[in-house]
Amino acid sequence: MRYLPLTQPDREAMLSVIGASSIDDLFVDVPAEARLDGPIRDLPMHASELAVERHMTALARKNLSAGEAPFFLGCGAYRHHVPASVDHLIQRGEFLTAYTPYQPEIAQGTLQMLFEFQTQVARLLGTDVANASMYDGSTACWEAIGMARRITKRAKAVLSGGLHPHYVSVAKTMAKYTGDSLDTSPPVLTADTDIDALIASIDDDTSCVVVQYPDILGRVADLQPLADACHAKKALLIAVVTEPVALGALKSPGEMDADIVVGEGQSIGVGLQFGGPYVGLMGCKDKYIRQMPGRFCGETVDAEGKRGFVLTLSTREQHIRREKATSNICTNSGLCALAFSIHMTLLGEAGLRALAATNHAQAVSAAERLAQVPGVELVNDSFFNEFTLKLSQEARPVVRALADKGILAGVSLGRLYPGEDALANGLVVAVTETTTQEDVETLASALQEALA
Repeated sequence: MRYLPLTQPDREAMLSVIGASSIDDLFVDVPAEARLDGPIRDLPMHASELAVERHMTALARKNLSAGEAPFFLGCGAYRHHVPASVDHLIQRGEFLTAYTPYQPEIAQGTLQMLFEFQTQVARLLGTDVANASMYDGSTACWEAIGMARRITKRAKAVLSGGLHPHYVSVAKTMAKYTGDSLDTSPPVLTADTDIDALIASIDDDTSCVVVQYPDILGRVADLQPLADACHAKKALLIAVVTEPVALGALKSPGEMDADIVVGEGQSIGVGLQFGGPYVGLMGCKDKYIRQMPGRFCGETVDAEGKRGFVLTLSTREQHIRREKATSNICTNSGLCALAFSIHMTLLGEAGLRALAATNHAQAVSAAERLAQVPGVELVNDSFFNEFTLKLSQEARPVVRALADKGILAGVSLGRLYPGEDALANGLVVAVTETTTQEDVETLASALQEALA
């Protein structure tokens, strides 16, 4: 196919139809300081392929990868061991190039994989049903809020202070265009969650309460009282899980009567990948299935009575009138969903529970060791594989100093909540099966030196 660019008369005709005097009018929402007024400065206009490869390789060497240093980063993206077989299988040609399976008669393998993915997610989250995946955890969280609005016909969502601030930011961005009111606040650096405050904030205008489990500080709470309080006011409880491995050890949100459960599936089968692509998880009670975004894969039988799979309940913009759509989710992170499903299949229930137990045991050991460092206080009295430390000084420069020494010490709350002085000394530390005792000792020694 030849590429035929538009002519100047073509451009002028298009601009005239939309009422713009020039192409620049289309970019007025972009701040002037962010717009280029010419070619990028200091960038050569051309270079040989060999020169570009050498330059990019030199830049890549400046990165410190997760496997090359003591690694304690978490807060929604976790380093776990992914078996080599996962990557091998997802790169098979029939999977690597597969997209939305519109023709079931020639996409039975893809549809079966998505059906099994849905089954695994529903069992993991403790929900009646799950859809065929979302973009990622943050957008799944927003979609759940929108879903609650459609179900309750209310537009006030109460967001826990323990909800990841990036998820809150996505929700705020989307709420600008839907009219939803979001009741938000930062977390408090204590062992107690804000469950009681959330219960007190529910009123007759509340569509849903959104709570993270475990929350951004790693704290674990019983969600049943919150679910009961929501239902007493005819509101919905939305639970957000950013570390799905935790559900190998903890009671699932669905078992505690959460109406909608969403999460980030990256921990299972998907590497850190510089922040993406990831895979969103979403499940709900059966009675709300027709308000779920995205699509579902269903099991049926063909004309000969043989087992088969189909795409069903696809109330997306691509399939029906826009005003009737439940979302504009236009893909399903299919390859990442496949990686999740393969890894989960390799683990099985016993393997997932064993992995969760290992994560928790190593986190407990690390928390006890780090709490012995002068100037370090353990905030949590409950956690899975992630906990918060309160340092005797601001955590952000400490994290930077340790990173310069090749130690990725954790995520400073000052980075997540700039301007919140009460959180500035907080440091969130994640420990997984990939963390060694030597890593913990290295971090403890470095912290002791930095805080001296």
